[in-house]
Amino acid sequence: MENQKQNITIIIPVINEEKIIKNILNYLLKYPSIEAIFVDGGSQDNTIDIIKKSGLKLICSPILCRSSQMNLGAKEAKGDILLFLHGDTFLPENFPQIIIKTIEKKDFVAGAFQLKIDSPKKVFRWLECLVKWRSHFFALPYGDQGIFLTKQQFEMVNGFEDLVIMEDFALMKKLKKIGKIYLTSEAVTTSARRWEKLGILKTTMINQIMIIGYYLGIENQKLANIYRKIKSVK
Repeated sequence: MENQKQNITIIIPVINEEKIIKNILNYLLKYPSIEAIFVDGGSQDNTIDIIKKSGLKLICSPILCRSSQMNLGAKEAKGDILLFLHGDTFLPENFPQIIIKTIEKKDFVAGAFQLKIDSPKKVFRWLECLVKWRSHFFALPYGDQGIFLTKQQFEMVNGFEDLVIMEDFALMKKLKKIGKIYLTSEAVTTSARRWEKLGILKTTMINQIMIIGYYLGIENQKLANIYRKIKSVK
């Protein structure tokens, strides 16, 4: 490949992110050779206008559902490599080289980064270690770690399942059956906002309840309803 960087497409699902979207836009504009696709799920604030003004690609999804948004972005992607990223997560500066190097590893089927949380609080260092342990031991990185794989592999497993929650978890479960999931030594940096909003213990508890519910076979929409109900409890 003459320029491997051009083969990467970053796909970012968004909804009502006007307060933070400029940060990731400014970051991605530093990489003009990397295709970035924002897939909006029907924002009612200025998210769409802000993305349009940046000149980066925007797709408006008819469905507000992260799995549907990411599948739509993947369908429109020109790159041979897909990187699914959250709108409040930042990649290491040399991420194109990291991704290319990881994809070349034996039996590679998917990869993700270590997780760094953007907060000086010591409790987040404990949480980062917990995420690292889970990702390595179970080979189950989550979406906030920047999941990447080739478009061919993504299409081979029919992309994300039509789920309203746990879509990243389900994708990793499918991919583990056909190859190896690698975790890079470098980290993405994600916002601490969701942990700070709900509290670390509550957020961690919710995540574990969702995993247990997934394994118990609870219908996905019911699981999403449980998720929203627990989040709303103060």
